[in-house]
Amino acid sequence: MRATGEGAAARVAAAMEALIDAAGRLTMWLALAMIALVAMNVLLRYSMSLGSVWAQELEWHLLAAMIMLGMSHALQRGEDVRVDLFYARFDATTKWWVDLASLLLLLAIAAIFFRLSLPYVAQAWAIGERSNDPGGIPWRWAVKALIPAGFGLIALHAVAATIRLLARRPSGAIGEAGRG
Repeated sequence: MRATGEGAAARVAAAMEALIDAAGRLTMWLALAMIALVAMNVLLRYSMSLGSVWAQELEWHLLAAMIMLGMSHALQRGEDVRVDLFYARFDATTKWWVDLASLLLLLAIAAIFFRLSLPYVAQAWAIGERSNDPGGIPWRWAVKALIPAGFGLIALHAVAATIRLLARRPSGAIGEAGRG
């Protein structure tokens, strides 16, 4: 019975990770689009003295999308910055507990930011918030919607990583003591 539950949990974690991988691939394409847009803006500005508020704001929106959608992918791939000064000296069980506590804290923080950002986005959408600059992008609410999307993906990462961590718990970590 337990193996079946672990198999289902692993499939759920894999589905969550696949969604995060898709966000990572989208982020790659957004980065490519941003590079092209910045290059075009610089070329037009310095060769023909042409500039566009809309294009400049699009750069900011693409950067926001890259950050908010790419954070979960970076975490999933282990490309985040960690300080291993103490962690490297811990035994496997202590590392497991630190990892579990870190993931649960990450999940809590992501859930809080997700929840707090929803009214912010809803208000921006309800009033049709747009750029204050003439010629700016009319969908300011769309970039704000990246906040709950990004933190939702981080929460998914935390859940999937927790599922995987629980599946590989070392002996003595949870409920193993006293068993024969």
